[in-house]
Amino acid sequence: MNDTSNNPRPSNFIRQIIDADLASGKNGSRVATRFPPEPNGYLHIGHAKSIVLNFGIAQDYHGTCNLRFDDTNPAKEDIEYVESIKQDVQWLGFKWTHLYYASDYFDKLYDFALQLIKLGKAYVCDLSFEQMREYRGTLTQPGKDSPYRNRSVAENLGLFDRMRKGEFPDGSRVLRAKIDMASPNINLRDPTIYRIKKDAEHHQTGSKWCIYPMYDYAHCLSDMLEGITHSLCTLEFEDHRPLYDWVLDVLKAPCHPQQIEFSRLNLEYTVMSKRKLTELVQKKLVDGWNDPRMPTIAGLRRRGFTPESIRDFCLRIGVTKADNIVEMSLLEDCIRNDLNERAIRRMAVLHPLKVLITNYPYDKVERLTAANHPQKAEFGNREIAFCAEIFIDRNDFMESPPKGFKRLIPGGEVRLRYGYVIRCDEVIKDAGGTVQELHCSYDAATLGTNPVGRKVAGVIHWVSARHAIRAKLRLYDRLFIVPNPDVQGSRENKDYTAYLNPDSLHINSVAVLEPALANAKPQDRFQFEREGYFCLDEQSPDGAPLVFNRTVTLRDTWAKSDK
Repeated sequence: MNDTSNNPRPSNFIRQIIDADLASGKNGSRVATRFPPEPNGYLHIGHAKSIVLNFGIAQDYHGTCNLRFDDTNPAKEDIEYVESIKQDVQWLGFKWTHLYYASDYFDKLYDFALQLIKLGKAYVCDLSFEQMREYRGTLTQPGKDSPYRNRSVAENLGLFDRMRKGEFPDGSRVLRAKIDMASPNINLRDPTIYRIKKDAEHHQTGSKWCIYPMYDYAHCLSDMLEGITHSLCTLEFEDHRPLYDWVLDVLKAPCHPQQIEFSRLNLEYTVMSKRKLTELVQKKLVDGWNDPRMPTIAGLRRRGFTPESIRDFCLRIGVTKADNIVEMSLLEDCIRNDLNERAIRRMAVLHPLKVLITNYPYDKVERLTAANHPQKAEFGNREIAFCAEIFIDRNDFMESPPKGFKRLIPGGEVRLRYGYVIRCDEVIKDAGGTVQELHCSYDAATLGTNPVGRKVAGVIHWVSARHAIRAKLRLYDRLFIVPNPDVQGSRENKDYTAYLNPDSLHINSVAVLEPALANAKPQDRFQFEREGYFCLDEQSPDGAPLVFNRTVTLRDTWAKSDK
């Protein structure tokens, strides 16, 4: 696990429960947690909260934390998702104590089901899905008993055995727990605990099984078999806790983990439903699960987020019992703060405008010294080439500037970052009046010092035109144009995809970069001075042009529009 020994231990209601348990000697003073994702998609930032919580608690209390795949629905699962989840957990800086699959326990889960049948606590039901939904009742009306509820133990054992042998088609029969069809908690109205899935090949067990346990049944027993002490779940499982406890109590489980619920993470300007994320991928509304606009951990990693920034974000939002929506600006603030400390600086011109320095020797090339980080001398320096032809950003020049414009204007002066002061002497335009080139002069006495007796407008970045490398920049923005597309859609009777941001990706193919960036490795992170934080895309080609993803702008460009 990552070392957080220098950070203060967070406090929340879950840790208070654990502290009380340890003080009383409960669970033999053990702390054992688990992270149990279903491998039916890639993990997102909401899962990161659960990962940081479960693994962080295990680390702080010198306990254990297992990674267990809830692989009970083979029709939606894939080994690709298994591998991506393992990669994400490790990338976030954590190591699991044991790696398990719910499928590791399929034989034991089947035996436990037989015990429930023999105890008269489970029965095979022939109702269709639609009929079961009708029989279940509503939140205000009790359900009614299935006509198959009173089958004998022998008949149920025989039918369940035939289900296992594949004698019945999918959907024709299920095994249900026999609890209470009049319970005010609809989850206790004889819930399904096994169903038939004959056509799905399981990524771990192959074709050994054609019946599979339901999550609520498998989860509590998997926790028990692993000796989990505190089973931490999001709030949507609160109403499922009585079923969790019922299964363990009826089977007289040797240990009884405590399920504790906390609020899930909801983030602005995106969706967190795995179903909707899957839909975005399948409909090609994004470029896969690792699209840098996605809230997936793989997408955030590809965009340039660091594991430290995501852990910091999860700790900042805390752990509560109340659902809320977290501002995107908080996540962006975490990565800005982190990259401000660790990202080395480079210069990149996104909208190149050629500048000819007419009084600089045309064939001369000068090597100027530039700091890799203005506040961190230990990061060292680099050399940047300077010659008579450079590129500046087109946005740094205006012929008729507004009041307060502090960049280059006709007859005005600016300082080149790490270089000299230059003055714009002539503007070269094409036949249509578009500025094509600037002719400037430089003051040889201003390298590293300000001119005497005159005021320079500002400092701008640049690159040598003869040494610059070409690059493709992917400028990412928020995936949706409204903070909560689900809520907005329900209000306006629209699908959430109606609020996709048409400007969430802009590709800049004209940018020029200082040559030191030619040696960048995938996932290397930089601050392009005055432009934002960027990282080399993990799929960037070996040759030119390099592909950089913008992780985040230097400032919150949505601040005004959010108000």
